[in-house]
Amino acid sequence: MRLTPGAGRDIDLDSVDLFDLDLYTSGDPHPVWDVMRAKAPLHHQVLPDGREFWSVTRYDDVCRVLGDHREFTSERGTVPTHLGTDDVAAGVLMTSTDPPRHTEVRRPLGSKLTARAVKSWEDSIRGTIRRFLEPALDGGTFDLAEKALLLPAMVTGPLLGIPAKDWEELVQLTAMVTAPSDPHFTMGSEAATLAISHHELVTYVKDWVRDRRTTGDEDDSLLHHLMSVRPGGAPLTDEEIALDGYSILLGANVTTPHTVSGTVQALIEHPEQFAKAQADPTLVPNLVEEGLRWTSAACNFMRYAVDDVEIGGGTVPARGAVVAWIGSANRDESRFPDPHTFDITRAGAKRQVAFGFGPHFCIGAPLARMTLRVFFEELLQRFGSIDLAGEPQHLRSYFIAGMTHLPIVAQKRQLP
Repeated sequence: MRLTPGAGRDIDLDSVDLFDLDLYTSGDPHPVWDVMRAKAPLHHQVLPDGREFWSVTRYDDVCRVLGDHREFTSERGTVPTHLGTDDVAAGVLMTSTDPPRHTEVRRPLGSKLTARAVKSWEDSIRGTIRRFLEPALDGGTFDLAEKALLLPAMVTGPLLGIPAKDWEELVQLTAMVTAPSDPHFTMGSEAATLAISHHELVTYVKDWVRDRRTTGDEDDSLLHHLMSVRPGGAPLTDEEIALDGYSILLGANVTTPHTVSGTVQALIEHPEQFAKAQADPTLVPNLVEEGLRWTSAACNFMRYAVDDVEIGGGTVPARGAVVAWIGSANRDESRFPDPHTFDITRAGAKRQVAFGFGPHFCIGAPLARMTLRVFFEELLQRFGSIDLAGEPQHLRSYFIAGMTHLPIVAQKRQLP
């Protein structure tokens, strides 16, 4: 989707289809969300096949839906691609469980991913990012969005315990899960793409666990750590490890590349912001937060109302599906003045909810923040200028906001 809104226009919310893939591939949902926040903070839509959902678009309402599992449960599915069919892994998959089980599985993994814990990875990540950026400095066209899809695997593969030979395949599979209608990733119908990718990812983790049990090899990887997690005092079964490993792989691979490419596009479109960051490297951490707000790569998450809930001036009925639009919350003018302006000096940028909110706040956020900080430190130090070398091509997904192609041409920075 376009991250900089186009010209405003009259919008009839009764005719808006928030699941229209063209709205995100070639259109612009931001004016729609602007009107929804102002006129219909709780919006109801019935799809042609009879499925229905409610949407919240204001920052406070999004945080409430994502933050209170007693009102809005995760245990029927958390992504809109599951709308109408309860997630078969609900109650087991970490992303589709509520506390206390969610907390019991998450806490020991989170201890491996605190800001202090991941700090030891910084030098290794910096080396990886330098190698990643080097080909962009040869003067030719460099497709940042296409190349960046592999970047999270390059960074997190060793942390997860995934060998390099498997990175490309796993990145392709995770992209199929989150954008099953995009022509770059689809394999037949959307349903077939989802089924194939889910099966292959779960099977991969199952085989990984089986090999570790057979060989007795031990390491400090996150996947191996899952084998020692004991929610409720009982170890996870291999099936549960596989499902939670699947969840971790998705989280590691899906959003960071689109934050990278979307933020770089914003810097190209706002050269004064590029110059400002280059002149003052202390702005990089806030550049990262503004980039996260601006791109909102995880565009939404879904929950289900436990009982009738009053929110946004209306009522969501018990068992009703609620989509919390993160991309809208991060442009809510009540929280972010002049929200459609990209400003790396923005006060309060860290209030963005790109990593979610509440119990399911992204477990890998400290690692993602550090990766993004290092990426932009290296980019600003090495690149004197960046220009587009062609039209960006946007991901065909209403769940992940991102690009499949962002051709750029970069010039080396000439240091005094």
